[in-house]
Amino acid sequence: MTPDRETSAPMAFLIASIGIATFSMMDAAMKSATIAIGVYNAMLWRNLAIAVLAGAVHFARWPGWPARTAMRLHIVRGCVALAMALLFFWGLARVPMAQAISLSYIAPLVAILLAAVLLGEAVRRASVAGSLFALGGVVVILIGQGRAGMGDDALWGAAAILCSALCYGWNIILARQQALVAGPSEVAFWQTFVALCLLALAAPWLVIVPPAAQIPALGMAGLLATVSLMLLAWAYGRAGASYLAPSEYTSFLWAALFGWLFFGETVTAWTIGGAGLIVAGCIRAARRRPKPFAQAETIIP
Repeated sequence: MTPDRETSAPMAFLIASIGIATFSMMDAAMKSATIAIGVYNAMLWRNLAIAVLAGAVHFARWPGWPARTAMRLHIVRGCVALAMALLFFWGLARVPMAQAISLSYIAPLVAILLAAVLLGEAVRRASVAGSLFALGGVVVILIGQGRAGMGDDALWGAAAILCSALCYGWNIILARQQALVAGPSEVAFWQTFVALCLLALAAPWLVIVPPAAQIPALGMAGLLATVSLMLLAWAYGRAGASYLAPSEYTSFLWAALFGWLFFGETVTAWTIGGAGLIVAGCIRAARRRPKPFAQAETIIP
């Protein structure tokens, strides 16, 4: 371990939690922008803002081109992160923030199961039991959604968030692999630049100039996302993914707070109960093996 990576695991967990809080603030800004101008344009202009901000930080030190291994990871994670974000923000515009975050909590469990596929680990009984807990939590949240009479639009939104969580599970493993071969500013810039290039392919048909009222929200989303990416990259470079993954659960409190403050959303007992079951499932799945991603650094494509 190099000297700049010598830090305590609790400090890495704290920094990851701050990164999650920052990302939750970004979610609120993006929900507002997505409702106003659609998910494509909200993503395009946000990623442009991130690329400018992260690029200014990254290239100020003139670090040179990434190594081939690092660039492959930047490209893969950029593609995965784009699919994840498009699905999540499209769904977020259709369901309350706390409910969206609750459904996304299956991601750490997905990451554990993907570790079995990608890293060759055996699927344990604890993982199966955790999957059943998490599935029960998803069902509880969807029942609550149905009882609230949110309609088909909210159902499709929930489905999109669940698909996003599948991508996020892979993203957690990629974050650990990426952080081991690249610094925070490099990670933030290149994965964003890859996603921006992909989004730009559809610009001739879909792009619009955002209304003046949405520019502050888009700029704030870009700034918050840049800060969050750097904080999380720093943390994942100093502690294992399995240790840091539970920091994701702190986002429920932030989502409930920001949803209430900015959108007048309330958190139902169904959402709280479902979130509890999903979190319990993830903890159950990871309990016996504290480092399910310990081999992640050896499986870099």
